[in-house]
Amino acid sequence: MGGPPPAYKIDGDGTLAPRWYDVKAWGKRVWAGIITGIVIIIIIVVVVAVVVSKNNKYPDYSKLTYSLSETYSGSTFFDQFDYFTGYDPSAGFVHYVDSSMAAQYNLTYASSSSAVLRVDTSVTSTTVPNASTGRFSVRITSKKQYGLNNLFIFDVKHTPIGCGTWPALWLSDPANWPTNGEIDIMEAVNVVSDAQNQMTLHTSSGCSMGVKRKETGKSLQSSCVNTTNSNAGCGVDAGTSTFGSSFNSAGGGVMAMELRSAGIRMWQFGRSSIPSDVTAGSPDPSTWGEATADFPNTDCNIGNHFRNQSIIANIDLCGSWAGTQSVYSQTCSGTCEDQVANNNTAFTNAYWEFGTFKVYSAST
Repeated sequence: MGGPPPAYKIDGDGTLAPRWYDVKAWGKRVWAGIITGIVIIIIIVVVVAVVVSKNNKYPDYSKLTYSLSETYSGSTFFDQFDYFTGYDPSAGFVHYVDSSMAAQYNLTYASSSSAVLRVDTSVTSTTVPNASTGRFSVRITSKKQYGLNNLFIFDVKHTPIGCGTWPALWLSDPANWPTNGEIDIMEAVNVVSDAQNQMTLHTSSGCSMGVKRKETGKSLQSSCVNTTNSNAGCGVDAGTSTFGSSFNSAGGGVMAMELRSAGIRMWQFGRSSIPSDVTAGSPDPSTWGEATADFPNTDCNIGNHFRNQSIIANIDLCGSWAGTQSVYSQTCSGTCEDQVANNNTAFTNAYWEFGTFKVYSAST
């Protein structure tokens, strides 16, 4: 016996297939597949990282120091506004009147403590003039326009109520809409008792709110672009009793809107919960807590989308939102146009009552 027997082999060394881990034996096709796989993994990792980073990104709403720059108040409240009299862009069943007709029909008037803007209740479908083609109402636009680094404080004592009504307190540059944007601070339709105030932005392309936000309201849509969702905008539901009977019976409240490059924020304060710094005339949003509606600049360049903003208040009738039958029938019976033309006494509570509007500016 001269030692151990030779190792058992089926084939010679030269005929064995290469092992999968033998990189020296890998061909070009294998290497190409491996490189492609690595590239795909890297792309996935980068995309996930970008998405996670964007979802967690949030602007710096650091404190700005504001000083009073404009006041709308007293018996001269309406002197600082122009009266719109053209065709209603929202296709309303309405005739917006000028300041003379508004005075004649008592649709706008102001005292030392409040300013009222209302829908006409005197005209019927058979009087001269009549309401067969729409009812008299008012839309006012501030003569002054505003840009970034402004804080708006609106004292609202009464919100309009009534089937067929579409009231709004908002800012825009109507001559350049939607390019210069729209900011809706208070808006509701066909309010018969209580409703939820809707705070909304409307823009041209390139503005989305599908990002991290800090707000107490409920987000309704993420796209602010006017060509999406039938121009619903990126709205926020402010919550219960923020428009209508309960809001009015509690004495209304104060709306605040901060317009700055970091974003647009809106707060709604009930009459009993107005911050003391607002009452004192030295408002500091950094102390107010989370906004009711937060529209950060994460995926929307605020400076590009919101320019030359005028303060606007109006009460539209019917139109593309309130007058749509599926919307109107949610709270009202019949048709919107019939209500507006033939039921003049139904608009007794269809009025805005404002206290003082103040605009504060921050130096940059």
